[in-house]
Amino acid sequence: MKELLVFILNNLIENDQYQIKEISDGNHVTFEIKIDPNVIGLIIGKNGSVVKSIRNLLKVRAVIEEKTVSISVEEELN
Repeated sequence: MKELLVFILNNLIENDQYQIKEISDGNHVTFEIKIDPNVIGLIIGKNGSVVKSIRNLLKVRAVIEEKTVSISVEEELN
C-alpha cells in the first residue's frame, strides 16, 4: 500500500519534498505524510479534493488487503 502512495506522490511532487511514516496496528495502517510547506497545497487541493482522492484510492487497496487505512498530512518543519 505504501508503494501506491509513493507512486501517487511522486507524480504530484518531487521525492525530496515529502516524507512518509507508516504505522501499522493490526489491520489498521496509518500514513503520516510530512510535506514541504511550499507544495502542501498540491497535495491537499481545492477543498481537500486531491487528498480525498488519494484516501479513496488507498481505501480500495486496503479492502483488497483486508485492512483499514488513514492518512495524516502535515507541514514539515525544516
